[in-house]
Amino acid sequence: MENYVSKLFNSWANGLVLFSQRYGRQGWLTFLFILTLTIITVVPSMSHSQGAIELNTDKLTSTQVAQKKTCSIQNISRELRGVWLTNIDSDVLFSRQKLKDAIATLADLNFNTLYPTVWNWGYTLYPSPIAEAVSGKAVDPIEELKGRDILQEIIEEGHKRQMAVIPWFEFGFMAPADSALAKRHPEWLTKRQDGNIIWWEGKQHQRVWLNPLHPEVQQFITNLIVEIVSHYDVDGIQLDDHFGYPSDFGYDDFTVELYKQEHGGKSPPKDTKDPQWIQWRADKITAYVEQLFHAIKDANPEAIVSLSPNPYNFSLKHFLLDWDKWQKKGLIEELIVQVYRHEQASFITELNKPEIKAAKEHIPVGIGILSGLKGRFVPVGRIQQQVDATRDRNLAGVSFFFYESLWNLATESPLNRQYRFQFLFQEKAKRPDLNNTTLSCS
Repeated sequence: MENYVSKLFNSWANGLVLFSQRYGRQGWLTFLFILTLTIITVVPSMSHSQGAIELNTDKLTSTQVAQKKTCSIQNISRELRGVWLTNIDSDVLFSRQKLKDAIATLADLNFNTLYPTVWNWGYTLYPSPIAEAVSGKAVDPIEELKGRDILQEIIEEGHKRQMAVIPWFEFGFMAPADSALAKRHPEWLTKRQDGNIIWWEGKQHQRVWLNPLHPEVQQFITNLIVEIVSHYDVDGIQLDDHFGYPSDFGYDDFTVELYKQEHGGKSPPKDTKDPQWIQWRADKITAYVEQLFHAIKDANPEAIVSLSPNPYNFSLKHFLLDWDKWQKKGLIEELIVQVYRHEQASFITELNKPEIKAAKEHIPVGIGILSGLKGRFVPVGRIQQQVDATRDRNLAGVSFFFYESLWNLATESPLNRQYRFQFLFQEKAKRPDLNNTTLSCS
């Protein structure tokens, strides 16, 4: 049934492409509205069949069933509907007009939160005196960003459409091995036991890691983040797993000496996965994040601190990021867990983890859903199933990684996928806040 409907949508979408070329975006949105009324009986039946499959794989509690019945797509009043905007495998940030059009389309489809990257490749993507003093460049030197402040552009366009803008500190403590930042400050880098500083990302990119335990590194990163929340009308700042570092690192001279000072001269364990060694480094990062949290609040009390990590066990063991402790200490005000899973059963398993249930009792907890990667297509039917599963568990909402794959990096036609998102988010909804931490219905 779903394959048939998908082919039917593709056929309609091809016609819509020609229609939109002739009549523009407003024209096709009008057409989509009419199309929605025409086939409204088709998609719900497909959605119900998907829901039946899901219910067979994971029983819902009576409370969740009641929520599912009373909270229809049409009457959701509060739900996080976010998307990450990046400059990796995407050119949405490289053209003022393309960026403006993208935000307008997202607003038309009832998204309400933008997470634009502002720190990648060892550079800021906004003009930064702090970055210039350390790396020699005030902004990423690529031609497409010359003379622009894309963060300000996103804030203006997003706020004009009542969308929250929460800059994303995508690279965290990571930097390209050949970056000016790494070359200028080799003493800031952490190492493996053999002295190697290189970490391969995707078997393609050589990275290095700034040492998050080093006070000069901490001050630099704090200064960058405070610069953003102080000088821009942002709604918050977002960190992710890159605010830790790979667990086989941490054998640089600074960290080893610090460990010895606190352990009677004893060197760190050679076993990189030694539980005590992992927790010691993770606790040091937590202590820094506590300082950072207060620095952010001192600069801008209204800026929320958001975190988008991997599931907890992976995040702690592989990146030394103990986000469960962060949320217990009140250092996170919004949590979006990246659950990038192919199998629905695996996806649901992560949603049911106790640390997610505990966090959602006092902060909005959303789920990061993979909408696709370059060379890794994710069908829109799977995206819809995962959104449904998130709603079934009364979580705060979803965010998609990443903008380009929502409809441009896909084998399905862009307008077909945009139509499905229009069905998924039928009405506008406000973001959750600390007083409304779960999915809310009118």
